[in-house]
Amino acid sequence: MKVYAIDGIVPVVDPSAYVHPSAVLIGDVHIGPRAYIGPCASLRGDFGRLFIGPGANVQDCCVMHGFPGSDTIIEEDGHIGHGAILHGCIVRKNGMVGMNAVVMDKAVVGESAIVAAQSFVKAGLEIPPRMLAGGVPAKVMRELTDVEMNWKVDGTSVYHDLVRRCHGTMQQVEALAVAEPDRKRLQLPDLKTLQETRRGG
Repeated sequence: MKVYAIDGIVPVVDPSAYVHPSAVLIGDVHIGPRAYIGPCASLRGDFGRLFIGPGANVQDCCVMHGFPGSDTIIEEDGHIGHGAILHGCIVRKNGMVGMNAVVMDKAVVGESAIVAAQSFVKAGLEIPPRMLAGGVPAKVMRELTDVEMNWKVDGTSVYHDLVRRCHGTMQQVEALAVAEPDRKRLQLPDLKTLQETRRGG
């Protein structure tokens, strides 16, 4: 992985976490047990402290940063979708930030709350626990259903398993010129989209 010290401060990565080699960690970054940091994620602890809790995931192309002296925190089992930006904010335990969403300074995503994809959470907004927020700017929309909460937990558990798969089988290789006959498919747990889950299909 691409790990850089700044002003003598070195990132900290728990050995049970998985950080993709293309991710960049700079300075005051703390990555907890069983966390997943995806390809091309940029975690810049060159102004403030970044903390990624146990079992949290920060997916590909995410950015974490903050103003000088700030903390940007993802608590246990936080789930940060592809391309999201977190700046000086807090995502509480089991919270989720959807793909390409932006969460600004001193905003708080409450425990088990979800920020919809492509939303903009303005500075200082507090999203209560177990609520759905979305829009530009994001507004608290409604309480999450049990179906939605279970779907989120299942999705995060797939990333817990991905950490194990990455440690066990991921390796850099040369691409094949032609696919093998009878090429096998990945064998994974059945995980449906939220829409399919709501329909029960």
